[in-house]
Amino acid sequence: MKILYKLSICLLLSSFSLSCNKWIDVKPTDRLSENVLFANKEGYLKALNGVYVEMTNQALYGQEMTSGALDVLAQYYFINSSTHRYYEYTTFVYTADRPKATFDGAWRKAYELIANCNVILEKCGDNASETLPEPYFGIIKGETLALRAFLHLDMLRLFGPIYTESSKTKAVLPYISKNTFSVALLISSEQFMSNVTDDLKAAILLMETTDPIRTAGVRNAGNPSGNNDLYYRQYRLNYYAVRALLARAYLWQSKKAEAFSEAVGLLNEVQLPAKNVFPYVTNANATSALKPDRVFSTEVMFSLYDINRDELYKRLFDVNLLANAKLSFNGGDSNEGRVTNLYDDANDYRRRSWQILSSGTITALTNLKYQDIPDGPGRYMIPLIRLSEVLLIAAECSPDLSVGIGYFNKVRTARNALSKTPASDAALKIEISNEYRREMLGEGQQFFYYKRNSTLTVPNNAAVTGTKAMVLNNYVVPLPESETSQRNN
Repeated sequence: MKILYKLSICLLLSSFSLSCNKWIDVKPTDRLSENVLFANKEGYLKALNGVYVEMTNQALYGQEMTSGALDVLAQYYFINSSTHRYYEYTTFVYTADRPKATFDGAWRKAYELIANCNVILEKCGDNASETLPEPYFGIIKGETLALRAFLHLDMLRLFGPIYTESSKTKAVLPYISKNTFSVALLISSEQFMSNVTDDLKAAILLMETTDPIRTAGVRNAGNPSGNNDLYYRQYRLNYYAVRALLARAYLWQSKKAEAFSEAVGLLNEVQLPAKNVFPYVTNANATSALKPDRVFSTEVMFSLYDINRDELYKRLFDVNLLANAKLSFNGGDSNEGRVTNLYDDANDYRRRSWQILSSGTITALTNLKYQDIPDGPGRYMIPLIRLSEVLLIAAECSPDLSVGIGYFNKVRTARNALSKTPASDAALKIEISNEYRREMLGEGQQFFYYKRNSTLTVPNNAAVTGTKAMVLNNYVVPLPESETSQRNN
């Protein structure tokens, strides 16, 4: 891949409302704009904020890598008409125009932001300085390394092969750790994941003594003095979220012992009674009639902040959408069969996100997870890493069945669902699979869960309930033509 040198300069206002200015070109032969930008810590913060803002682009986590294409690939929705805008995704026709454009867009934007991360890292240098003193050096460089790893990992999970002993040595994707105008080499999944974990470990070392989340919590109330640089830590790839991401990365490689150790160590710290950094959603907030917390915001470890999240809801889920444009559990009517099939406990908080709405002309079951609620909890959150994933990693990777069941039931209890006692490791794995599907809807994780586990039976997109066979090759999205054409040339 050829990397373009440019930075999106976006300012994080003290009210935490995001606005984005123009692009500033950074040419290798003319570094004036870049040097001006990185003249002080405020410049570094602006550059880093620009990466976070651009991650909310529709091509990435503002739609396609969360609620849109990725969740359609996971067969969440009932789509049986060839006129539906996402139909070709349900049948894995990656050569069709829409899927090709979607995944090309995700690839381009992800590697563009990786290039931005590399510019920031280059300017950070190896040590704190007068221009970038501590704790800003540790936090900014740590977050940037973690973001580079985060974006790379998702590209591998999407475009790379299922990670196995036989596939991990084959050259698959480029890992860009330095910007260049030459075409980067494709490396093996094994080396790629080594780079991911190295970046994450380096980020953890930088942030373990500098990130205020460890001593002061998420600090979402804002700074009374008005300087929010080190506040709102749930909306940054903070120290705890990086550790959770490392556990996710270990599990992708089937390194269960390492994933378990990282997950349990993290849980033991954030769930200390005196600390409890990411408390479970309360019954009052989950069931509130006026301002329900449908994303369980207190439990979110890392989220993007998107003031346009309501547009995501309107584009994909709004009751007024025509059936061939809407993502739903049925054909645009009030059939709740898929809801009943997914949620095995009627009291489950997650079930409340599905409600029958009426616009006056259309009455239909509608997913309200991202519906705008003025002044509601987590109003602008797009969750990317949450506490429940760490619990489910601990449950899946525990060498002791009873311990694994304990972590699994912490998720069930937190969702107001009855606990379960699977009789074997295999039975627990089935329950964990079901729990992932309930928990991660709208967050782009379920397709990767199926892929990691080489799942051969998935929900049937063409029926309200039931399953269908899955071909393993369908889990691998081909590299975009914008990438392969460079290599062919």
